Amino acid sequence: MKVRDILRLKGNALYTITPEDDLAQAAQIMSDKDIGSLVVMSHERVVGILTFREVIKAAAANGGRFEGLSVYRAMDDGPLICTLETDMDEVRRMMLNHHARYLPVIDRQQLQGVISFYDVAKAVVDSQNFENRLLKAYIRDWPDEDTKNTEPNFP
Repeated sequence: MKVRDILRLKGNALYTITPEDDLAQAAQIMSDKDIGSLVVMSHERVVGILTFREVIKAAAANGGRFEGLSVYRAMDDGPLICTLETDMDEVRRMMLNHHARYLPVIDRQQLQGVISFYDVAKAVVDSQNFENRLLKAYIRDWPDEDTKNTEPNFP
């Protein structure tokens, strides 16, 4: 399974913000949209990612307040990225090895979407459920013992 398959199932809703925006505004967008990340864009290029982890860290470092904080001061300016053709096994390895919960998907230098740890887990579970259904159907259609042991008699 490829990242392209996940995005096709997930849909193409994308939420972005600029480095100059207020962190409070970013937190409000994340809360309103019930999302865990915003891709930070500047001049139509991905320059970072802002997740709830960065928002909390920045607010905690600022005495629990958002005042005076920009997205730029809080964002991860070196996010892991993947492409539409990245294999799901590679995405899982990347996310686990780097403790990343969100990966921007880039194709031809254009943002295509964001893959979350939830998206990956859901894809794995859905794939396993599909395989289980196929196996159960196969077992259910297994030939009877009587049929299995009868061989044609040739003279």
